[in-house]
Amino acid sequence: MEMNIKNMVCPRCVESVSQITEELNLPVDSVDLGCASFSRKLKEDEVDRFDELLKKRGFELIVDRETELVNKVKTLLLRYVTHLEENKNPHKLSVYIADQLHHNYSYLSHIFSEVEGKTVESHLIELKIERVKELLSYKKWTLSEIAWKLKYSSVQYLSNQFKKVTGMTVTEYRSGNSARKSLDQI
Repeated sequence: MEMNIKNMVCPRCVESVSQITEELNLPVDSVDLGCASFSRKLKEDEVDRFDELLKKRGFELIVDRETELVNKVKTLLLRYVTHLEENKNPHKLSVYIADQLHHNYSYLSHIFSEVEGKTVESHLIELKIERVKELLSYKKWTLSEIAWKLKYSSVQYLSNQFKKVTGMTVTEYRSGNSARKSLDQI
């Protein structure tokens, strides 16, 4: 039995949900981004307690099909940012998501926009800008290297997108040391 969980965006989230399953002594097989698999169907009181503890830590069980799909798309978008960095010739976003979820990209995009009130592409841009902020904070790469790493067509395009999303230039961001967003808040 698999249960989908909203707001799981990093390895610490997986660890946190794993701790909850241990605390409740649930028969868990595995915990991954966005889901937990159990060796048997959970009893209603186990599900209620699991949901209650998840909510206390900022997570939530997903119950409807559309929300489940949106959560899967969000998880894939996080992985896609890594895919961009690690591959010389990464797949197009639409191909990557459609192949992973075995649904037409137009359908997924429509559901995502309906549930989230923004497009898949705008969510990806927000994730990429948060990744840019993270890379800038390391002070290890130039903006040019970061643009190349995240497959921006130019430094200028990255700079323009950064300004549009954050309301400040990269230079202003660097000097102001502005706060980053938690990935589950994007």
